[in-house]
Amino acid sequence: MTVPTYDKFIEPILRYLAGHPNGALARDAHEAAAQTLGLSDADRQELLPSGTQPVYKNRAGWAHDRLKRAGLSSSPRRGYWQLTPRGVEFGASHAPPLSAADVEQLAVGFMDVRLRERGDQPIAPPPLPNSSSARVTASPDDRLGEAIVELRSSVAAELLDALKTASPSFFETIVLDLLHKMGYGASRADLQRVGGSGDGGIDGGESWGQRGIMGSVLDFVGMHGSKD
Repeated sequence: MTVPTYDKFIEPILRYLAGHPNGALARDAHEAAAQTLGLSDADRQELLPSGTQPVYKNRAGWAHDRLKRAGLSSSPRRGYWQLTPRGVEFGASHAPPLSAADVEQLAVGFMDVRLRERGDQPIAPPPLPNSSSARVTASPDDRLGEAIVELRSSVAAELLDALKTASPSFFETIVLDLLHKMGYGASRADLQRVGGSGDGGIDGGESWGQRGIMGSVLDFVGMHGSKD
């Protein structure tokens, strides 16, 4: 069989987490959902076009993302999922199976809800899903554009988190790489780190010797605090 779309994973994830009130490992939730949906070993071996992740795990992850945006679940720590009190309430008040309207509302009704930078709670608690929500009318082209924006936003947030934990020296190297991509320096070797850690700024120099011009120094102050 073909691996179901991510909306089909929403209820299996919700029910599994409801049975584990203290939370569960994401990988265990992946497997529980796959078993509930009747995925075969061959189904579980199917990879994304990038070859980086099994399709069913990717879709289970998106299903959980939707539960988080609806305020029904959270990730207390990396790789660990747990229903919020609202999620426990929702699961208890909606006997299985969920209606098609409830699944649709969870799948697409909260995509505009932004999660906090730290933690997975919505910035503003959304209303609980209900079956009277408007049907989705966006065309496939509209959804494709929205998906691209959503993916870029997600990647940008993850990249920002990674940069915030980088050492000052590594961060300065990343900035110089970016400057080279923007056209500074005849070659990447022309851009070199100068100064040192602890000065509260980002230091980089551009050598213009090959063009007979004295070296100029770029000092980006205050963009990244010293951690050394």
